[in-house]
Formats: sequence, structure tokens, C-alpha cells
Amino acid sequence: MNTNHQIWSLTSQEVYKNLITTPQGLSESEANLRLKQYGYNELPEPQTRPLILRFIDQLTHFMALLLWVAGTLAFISQTPELGWAIWAVIWINAIFSFWQEFQAEKALSALKQVLPNQVKAYRDSTLCTIPARELVPGDVIQLEEGDKISADARLVESQSLYIDVSILTGESLPVPRSSEPVATENLRALDATNLVFAGSTVAAGRGLAVVDATGTHTEFGQVAHLTANVKREASTLEVQISRVVHIITIIAISMGLVVFLLTNFLVGMGIKESFIFGIGIIVAFVPEGLLPTVSLALAIGVKRMAKENALVRRLSAVENLSATTVICTDKTGTLTKNEMTVRKLWIPGAEINVTGVGYEPKGEVEITNFECESQVRLLLAGAALCSNARLNHPPGSSQWQVLGDPTEAALLVVAIKAGFKLEDLQHQAPRLREVPFDSHRRMMTVLLGSSLEFALPAQKTENALQIFTKGAPIEVLQHSQFILRDGQQQELTAVQRAEVEAANDQLASLGYRVLGVATRQGGRELREQENAALEEDLIFIGLVAMIDPPRPEVADAIALCHRAGIQVTMITGDYGLTAAAIAEKIGLINEKSNGKPRVITGEKLGHLSDAQLVVPKEFQFLDWVSLQTD
Repeated sequence: MNTNHQIWSLTSQEVYKNLITTPQGLSESEANLRLKQYGYNELPEPQTRPLILRFIDQLTHFMALLLWVAGTLAFISQTPELGWAIWAVIWINAIFSFWQEFQAEKALSALKQVLPNQVKAYRDSTLCTIPARELVPGDVIQLEEGDKISADARLVESQSLYIDVSILTGESLPVPRSSEPVATENLRALDATNLVFAGSTVAAGRGLAVVDATGTHTEFGQVAHLTANVKREASTLEVQISRVVHIITIIAISMGLVVFLLTNFLVGMGIKESFIFGIGIIVAFVPEGLLPTVSLALAIGVKRMAKENALVRRLSAVENLSATTVICTDKTGTLTKNEMTVRKLWIPGAEINVTGVGYEPKGEVEITNFECESQVRLLLAGAALCSNARLNHPPGSSQWQVLGDPTEAALLVVAIKAGFKLEDLQHQAPRLREVPFDSHRRMMTVLLGSSLEFALPAQKTENALQIFTKGAPIEVLQHSQFILRDGQQQELTAVQRAEVEAANDQLASLGYRVLGVATRQGGRELREQENAALEEDLIFIGLVAMIDPPRPEVADAIALCHRAGIQVTMITGDYGLTAAAIAEKIGLINEKSNGKPRVITGEKLGHLSDAQLVVPKEFQFLDWVSLQTD
């Protein structure tokens, strides 16, 4: 079994062959053999120090040792009350700190409960429910809406499948998944659109998948391993306190020795009296209140963090948080409302304003200032058909409920309010094939079973199939050879390319997220073409501009961070000018920026302000942060 193969690039039949299984699943005997080979599908208990040793740690760190010595010296100097008080401080502080960290450990141990207990899998050609811990590579599992996924698996069948992968990526919205092979090279597993992962949840649709990794070999297992086995390092506060304690110890001992020598040789005290007097000086120099003062101050911080639903594992970590100098934040849904609405359309020679778009099912959209109605209709219909989002209208609700990407939902809303019935569109031009969106191509393409009835006369042919592609305007433009202008198909010239790019930049600079839409028609030969070939020789139709307004509280929060000396950096995959416009609205780019980067985007773009840093999209997250801070 070659589990190291890039399984996302295989066809469904090759997946079965690669994992030595069949569509009917494994036999019980084969599953038992693999269970012995790979072990149970569960995360091992992390190795932790015994509780007694962790409690002893609270009694034996350097500050505690100094207080133990100070208490002992207090007894020697015949001041037992002081000695008992110092030792009591050590014990109270140790119990308090240990209890706080013990509670945090208990909360973190709940990580394993994310995985489900039961799973539906085929064994001996029968769909049955088995314990999730008994899954092995090669098992064929069934996925339905609401299921938690128990292992990493490759999809071999899918129907309108959306997966919530927020536990791995932090992305709050479900992402579409399909069973089609992904031929992209140098792809991370998390970016493959035909893989599902342990710990994620089926948000909608259904599918069939073949398990290819279980337990610690899953992506979730790697995350759990990292969080459970982080090496304990001293915090900044602990290092600074240790340095202070060392200095105090040296000063105290030095002063005690000096006082002993002076009282013995100059004042004429006896050795015993001089020794007791020197000890008293040493004890007086020891700051008995430092340890409880620090612990109580940190505990107050932990309590305040808990009210904000933030769990602090160690008391000393609170100080590290207070020393934050840079905050990196996502844009969509974090800095913005995640409520996309279409505001403008652009076709060659005309910019069209769109008003009246909202998520209330009632009402119609108003589209003004356009001459070529058929091209606008083609633009809206193509964008809606090249989408996987769904709009539900729950009983008693005044708004649609969005399932899927808000950007695609906005395309559906504007199409519906422009008079289209999505069911009729999908019936007229049923989807035969989909080339899913990915972060490298930055496009999505669908092949439809027939051309739309309002296609331009020059395009209409009997029994024609139609392709629609939507995505980043520059990427769509690069794959286009023709353009629709005044209802006519024309060769796409360099001047027209520049016109589209200028329109895209102008809309993006106003804060709009812009999508390009293109089409293509052909005969039955389109069914046989590779995915890459479907996205060539396209006819560029126009641009759709939508806006996701910033959250009203964000500007004040960013201003507060700036006053505290914290640099806030927005990380987004949006077009650079769109990111810059949003950044200006929320106060990330202003006269105080001093040319320092505040926006990091994965989009390549030449027209940028000095306050921005553009990183090629092939860079990973850590590379972005490294470049930004350098």
C-alpha cells in the first residue's frame, strides 16, 4: 500500500488500487490485519509529568529556593515568626499556581473528544456502523450531513458536499469538496479539494471516501501532537524574575558577609552575634512579597482572560500576551462582516450600478445605466451557474440562510433579484462537470449540458455545450482569447486587456472584491477535454464587484492597538488594491504608517502603495510573517 503517493492526483479507480481495497470495502479479516499493522485510530495520551512532580516544581524554582533559604536563616537568627511566614508564602503560592495550571491541563485534554465514536463504513460489502477507533487505511466510509469525520480520506463520490475544516484551518465557512482528481503539482494536502480530514464536519451534501490515514498520521493528529508536546520554555517574565533574584541573592550574601566582618573585627562583637546579625541582613534583603505579588497579578490577568473565553495554560504566559508587538489577522469575517453584496457590474464600455440587493427574499434588484441587456443577463446567469452556494429560506425568517461561500451566495442573490429562477437555469443548462476552485489557479469552471437560451446569436449552435469560468479577474483574463463587446465576440487585443485591468483596479481601489466571468461554447468534444483545456480560449464577459463592509467596531479596536504600540497586519488572499481600500477604511494605512507594511496579500499586483508588501502566492503563511517582520 503506497500511502505516500499524492493521492489527490489519482482517479477513483486508482485510489482503490493504491490503497488495496474495493468499492465494497475491506473484509473483516483484512481489516483486523491492518488494525494490527497501523494500530487504533486514536490519539495517544501525551506523556506528562506526574502531578506530584509538577507540584514539586512549584516548590523548587529559584525564587522558591531563595525563600526556603531565607526562612531557614530566619529560624537560625531566632526569628521563627518570620521563618514560618516566609515558608507559608511558598506553600500558598505553590498550591495556587499548581491548581491554576492543573485546571488548564484538564481543559486541554478535551481535545481528543473532537473525534466521533462511531462511523459508517463498508465491511464485507455491507454498510455497517463500527467504532471510529477501528478504522484502518483502505476502509470505505460514508459521509452525510452532520457527520464528524474520523480519519483522513480521499473522496471517490460526492454530491454537493461541503466540509467544515475550521478545526484545521480556522476558516469559519464550509468549503466545497468533490471527488475529481487534482493535478496541481506541489500541493499541500490541506489545499486538495478531494480530501477530507479527521476532526472536520460534513456541513452539507454526502459522499463516499476511502481512508488513507488514521490516528497520529492524520493532519489532525499532527496538530494534536504539536499542541500536546510543546517544549516548556521560560517566559520573558520568568527570565526577568530569575535575573532579579540572582542579583538580589548576590547583593544579600555580599552585604551579609560585609556586615559579619565589620561587626566582628571593627565593632568587636562575638562571632555568634556577628553571624546572627549578618543573617538578619541577608533575610532583610530577600523580597518575601515578590513571589505572591507576581502570582496574584498574573492570576488577575488569567481571570480577565477567562471572561473573554481565553484559556491560559501557565500563569507566566499572561505576561507574554501583554508583551505582544504584532497582531496578524485574517480579513474576511474577522475585520469585515462576511456579508457580501453585489454593488457594481462591468462590461466593456459600461459600468452598471446595482441597488436594492439584500438577503431578504422579497424585492427586486435595480440595474441601471446599461445598453446591452443580453450581455448583462449572460454575466449574471454565468456567475450564478458557476457557484456551489445555496440559499435556504427557513420558515419564519425574514432573510435567506446562506450555506457555502458568501461570495457565491451574493452572486445567487443578485441573479434571483434580477429575475432569474435558479431552478429553471439549472434545468435548462444542467451541470455535467466541475473544475473546483483552488488557490493556485484562482478560478472555478463548470461544463453545462446545453447553452443558455439567451446566449448571443453568434454563439448559438444546435446541441452545444457551454462553459462558464469565474475567478480572479487577471487570471480569467489570461485564459481568455476573445471578449464580448456591444454584444459581439471580438479578438481580445492588448488595448482591451488593459481596459479590463484598469476597470478591475478602479473597482478594487474602492474596496470591492471583483470577480471576472468568461464563457465558451463547443460540441460534445468538450466532455473529453482535460480540466486545463476547458479553461483555455475563453470569451471574457465582464466583472462583478461586491463589497464586504468592515465591522463597525474594528476601527476603534485597531486604534486601541496602535495606542498600545501594537502593529496590526492584515493577511488576505484578496486583490492588493481591494485589501488596501479596506485597510484604509479601518485605519491600517494612514499617515502614521511611515511606509511600514501593514497589509500582506498573496495576490500579485504592481500598483501598490508603499505601506503594502506583496508576497507571491506560492509562499506559505510562515514565510509571509517572516518577510513582513524583516
